[in-house]
Amino acid sequence: MIPQELFKKVRRIELRTSSIVDDVLAGSYHSAFKGRGMEFEEVRNYQIGDDVRAIDWNVSARFGEPYIKLFREERELTVMLLVDVSGSQAFGTHEQFKEELVAEVCATLAISAIRNNDKVGLICFSDQVEAYIPPRKGSKHVLRVIRELLTIEPKSKNTDISAALDFLNKVQKKRSIAFLISDMQDHDWQLPLQIANRRHDVIAVQTNDCAELELPKVGMMRIVDPETETTQVIDTSSQKVRKVWKQLAQERQIAIEQTIRRCKVDLLKVETGEPFAKALGNFFKHREARRRA
Repeated sequence: MIPQELFKKVRRIELRTSSIVDDVLAGSYHSAFKGRGMEFEEVRNYQIGDDVRAIDWNVSARFGEPYIKLFREERELTVMLLVDVSGSQAFGTHEQFKEELVAEVCATLAISAIRNNDKVGLICFSDQVEAYIPPRKGSKHVLRVIRELLTIEPKSKNTDISAALDFLNKVQKKRSIAFLISDMQDHDWQLPLQIANRRHDVIAVQTNDCAELELPKVGMMRIVDPETETTQVIDTSSQKVRKVWKQLAQERQIAIEQTIRRCKVDLLKVETGEPFAKALGNFFKHREARRRA
């Protein structure tokens, strides 16, 4: 992509996602995440109506009367975008590849964070870390993140979610909001996800295309695995073939959701060709409601 074309595409994504942030997500990001990080400030005497869970038992025992811990809200958060750039992301059947959908979702999250005076960082991964942009603030930084997503040329087509999560834990010592954005086509990543979610607030964003879940009826079709590059020809006019494909896809999806649920991680699903803004807005509202409960 030549520089002029790249500039236009970056600006187009920035303008489109800025509009989404203004029109659909106004205030939702702040409500969903602000106050998640709390820093200890001081202790004071317990008063009627205070939450008993905030009692500092050591101090209370020392002074012979109940004291509670007071915390102050962290005013600056760090958002880390862990983005799958493996071969399977270069797929789409609705005039949009999954990687293009990912760029728009990431831009929306980054702009929401920057407008809230938070930092944004980026980790692009395949079966290795392909790129890393340390977290910073500012609109120019967001443009850099979008540009990286649009121009990155991964060295590998395979996927290793564990490697990305391990790298996050190494480079990001402070607790962050970590969006894991992938189609989750990988194995044995439950333990690394559990460990990462203890240190950070991890949110899984799964990218899908409808053809991955249910085959269209178009006759003979040549299918290439974008990661292994293995090829097979299947007859999509066969009801049996379509049924088996759908069943296997459903089993994979159930396994993915079970893995994420066992790790107590929130899941947001987005699909090519479908507006993601409403789903993202509802997700933020759900998290806000849960925080207030």
